[in-house]
Amino acid sequence: MPDPDAPDIRPSEFDRLGEDVPLLEGIRTTRAIRRLRPDPVPREVIRKVCEAGTFAPSGGNRQPWRFIAVTDPERRQWVADRYRPRFHAYIAPAQERASEDPEFPEARRRMQRAAIHLADHLHEAPVHLFVAAYTRGGKPQLQAAMPCIQNVLLACRAVGLGASLTTLHTGFGEECDRWLGLPDNCPSCALIPIGWPIGKYGRPPRRPLS
Repeated sequence: MPDPDAPDIRPSEFDRLGEDVPLLEGIRTTRAIRRLRPDPVPREVIRKVCEAGTFAPSGGNRQPWRFIAVTDPERRQWVADRYRPRFHAYIAPAQERASEDPEFPEARRRMQRAAIHLADHLHEAPVHLFVAAYTRGGKPQLQAAMPCIQNVLLACRAVGLGASLTTLHTGFGEECDRWLGLPDNCPSCALIPIGWPIGKYGRPPRRPLS
């Protein structure tokens, strides 16, 4: 059953969606959102956030990125089944430190819980957006891919989507890239789970610039 709190967007609203969010406000409040509703995200909205990615700078304007949005439930389950055990192996040492240290910061505990929630519910995230980068000199052009990814995250914030960046899928990267149909010279470098957020946007804690 659809979530009554998920936004109902009319096709006529797609063009204006997110266009009124001030740039610096968007930058300051684009935090990782790892708790996502399972409700589907319109294809046009995903295209809009990917288009924002294409406005990132790249050397020689080569634009060496590709986007693959995985929305089919069975295919999302395939990703989640491989991601989950790698994530739990990755976070286990941090969980042990948190359990042994009564002064472990509560903010970091909350972050751990959110990351664990995402890993355990990744199959429910309605969009698994993979960003891939063509290689140059044998290496992925990350200097272009990372600004592209940040643009996507900012655009998600603007249109009201929750999203977060993970690269843990690269632990099964070759298998995943073959499954995605990517050529050898264009490996995936990021997985962005996207959906309507559970929770609110807000400024993440940051140390003073000084």
